[in-house]
Amino acid sequence: MATVHDDAPPHTAKSRDDRADGINSLVEPKGDALIGRTVTINRPRAELYAYWSDFSKLPTFLDNVLRVDVLSDTRSHWVVRAPAGKTVEWDAIVTEQKDGELIAWTSAEGADVPNSGRIEFRDAGDRGTVVSATIAYDPPGGSVGKIIAKLFQREPAIQARRDLRRFKQLMETGEVATSSFTRKQLEEEKA
Repeated sequence: MATVHDDAPPHTAKSRDDRADGINSLVEPKGDALIGRTVTINRPRAELYAYWSDFSKLPTFLDNVLRVDVLSDTRSHWVVRAPAGKTVEWDAIVTEQKDGELIAWTSAEGADVPNSGRIEFRDAGDRGTVVSATIAYDPPGGSVGKIIAKLFQREPAIQARRDLRRFKQLMETGEVATSSFTRKQLEEEKA
C-alpha cells in the first residue's frame, strides 16, 4: 500500500513524518517544534513585503520583540522578551530572499533560542495578500520551558497568531488596536 501524504501545510500535518518534512523544507532547519500561521491582509503584496523586509520596523507589531539591530543585508541581532521578565537574544541570518515573495532565516550558532523559518507573501486576488509564517524552534528548557512560556503567553505559537493579527491591523488601518497603554504612552505617562 502506498503512503499517502497530506497536502495541508506541514505545520498542520497529523503525521510526525509530514511535520518532519515541513521542518526539513526550511533552508537551514533549526528546532524541533514547528508552528505556522497565515493571515490575509487587504494590502498589495509588494507593500507588505517592503514593510516586513525592513527588520528595524518589526518591533512595531511583533509584541515580544524589543529590538532588531540590522548588522548587514543578511544579518540582524534580535532581543526578545521571555517569560518572568527575562530576555533572549540571537543573531539571525537571512538564508533566502525573493523580492516580494519570501524571506527565510536561521539563527546563528549560540542562539538563546535556536530557530529558523520563513515568511511568504502570495497574492489573494481582490482580497489582498496571504501572509504565511512558518517557524521551527527549540524552546529553552525543553517541554517544561514550553509550558512555562505558554503560561506567560510568550510561547511562539501563541505569539505568531497575535503578531500576524497586529501586522494585519497595522497594514490595513495604520495602527495596532489595543486596550492597554503602548510602550510610548507608558514612557510619556512616566515623564
